[in-house]
Amino acid sequence: MDLKYFFNRATVREYSEIDIKESTLNEMIEAACHAPTTGGMQLYSVVVTRDKAMKEKLAPCHFGQPMVTTAPVVLTFCADFNRFVTWCEISHAEPGYDNFQSLMSAILDVTIFAQQFNTIAEMNGLGCCYLGTTTYNAQEIAQVLNLPHRVVPIITLTLGYPKTKEQFRSDRLPIQGLIHQEQYHELSGDEVKNIYHHKESLDVNKAFIKENNKQTLAQVFTDVRYPRETNELFSKKFLDFLKGYL
Repeated sequence: MDLKYFFNRATVREYSEIDIKESTLNEMIEAACHAPTTGGMQLYSVVVTRDKAMKEKLAPCHFGQPMVTTAPVVLTFCADFNRFVTWCEISHAEPGYDNFQSLMSAILDVTIFAQQFNTIAEMNGLGCCYLGTTTYNAQEIAQVLNLPHRVVPIITLTLGYPKTKEQFRSDRLPIQGLIHQEQYHELSGDEVKNIYHHKESLDVNKAFIKENNKQTLAQVFTDVRYPRETNELFSKKFLDFLKGYL
């Protein structure tokens, strides 16, 4: 069993100026389409952004993260029921997909598709970075990309050839904290503490604590990176957007 790629992979945020051939990109997207999908429906689309002006329009939607304008390609993966519903309607079939369950099916489809693409790209020498801001500003992204009814932006990947060979690899929790045999095992406080011990002991995470004037790494997450008020603000914003798109 060769798992070297998976243990060594890393997110890439800085890219060389080498362009990505359209044929190469299309071939990788086609390969990613063979990922599992709900009932074979392929409830996704991907918008390819190469144009500098378009990337500059997208950048504010992602809070100005530099990868959006410096990457040769920005890919916006969308949950897409628009195409499937149109096919149903012109085929004398009555669609019933304006509901939460259908949205979840499309979100699962697009997530699996995007990750398969990410893996294919990395295994072929390219670098990717997931932007966690797509659902924060879905409405603004939809306007920039002219997304129609029932097409919802879910995932954005920046894509390019890495600028340097050395990349930062994020830490991961030990599998003992992730696996539950037969039924879920509620972890004790001490067990949870042990699971997060390595993450908390890393110099990079100690630096996060110091830089943010916090006492623990958990406080960096709850008070700075993903505080309640931000979660609630963007939850409402995304839900309001979805109500108009379902």
